[in-house]
Amino acid sequence: MVDFFVGLSPIIQALVGTLFTWGMTALGAAVVFFFKKINRKVLDGMLGFASGVMIAASFFSLLAPAVEMADASGKPAWLIVGIGFGAGCLFLFAADKILPHMHISKDGEHKEGIPTNWRKSVLLVSAITLHNIPEGLAVGVAFGAVAVNFEGATLAGAIALAVGIGIQNFPEGAAVSVPLRRQGLSRSRSFFWGQLSGMVEPVAGVLGALAVIIFQPLLPYALAFAAGAMIFVVAEELIPEAHSGHSDIATMGVVIGFLVMMMLDVGLG
Repeated sequence: MVDFFVGLSPIIQALVGTLFTWGMTALGAAVVFFFKKINRKVLDGMLGFASGVMIAASFFSLLAPAVEMADASGKPAWLIVGIGFGAGCLFLFAADKILPHMHISKDGEHKEGIPTNWRKSVLLVSAITLHNIPEGLAVGVAFGAVAVNFEGATLAGAIALAVGIGIQNFPEGAAVSVPLRRQGLSRSRSFFWGQLSGMVEPVAGVLGALAVIIFQPLLPYALAFAAGAMIFVVAEELIPEAHSGHSDIATMGVVIGFLVMMMLDVGLG
């Protein structure tokens, strides 16, 4: 797999990596062609798994390299990483309050953000899009770090991050398409809206790679920013939703997801 990426420009690497993560979202959305609903235990486990992957990716693939790079610059690593991480959390917090979106859980529909007349399909896509922005950014920044030869950044590590993010995108695609099917949309329209939520990742990935290549000193901040944004998503949305049903299954999902991402990053990175 690594050989495929060797020789490609970092922008193309980021694009290919995030096209894979988008493709996994589409694959998850395709579940709607076979099922009209997902067993609650399965959904809780998948959401827990996605949470575990994002937590592990935030540390092993983003925060740890950010600290290493900040140390190498001679500046206080705790300050650089703290600023980046906090900014990522604040960015997602503001987006969560401003961008109209909706979550469907066992307790019913929950609309958030500025009041709007947008259709349910658009609101559901907006919810998952919020999750996917930092994920695409993280993958792009990882490939950009390799391109500028930052110590600790490896092509295998960037690929491992893309693979991990892609794996956890599967349940996110299903989390959009299946509820839409239950709401009365056709299978094809439910699939369309489900996969659409992942299309922001290639855009965010390319922008992330470009940003760190052009503004290299921003790289530790960018890595920590992506980590903060992903941790906010996990704490605000994924874990609470997963534990609103079968908490034991959700917890095991978190553990398994963390282990999978950790082994991918340590093994390949």
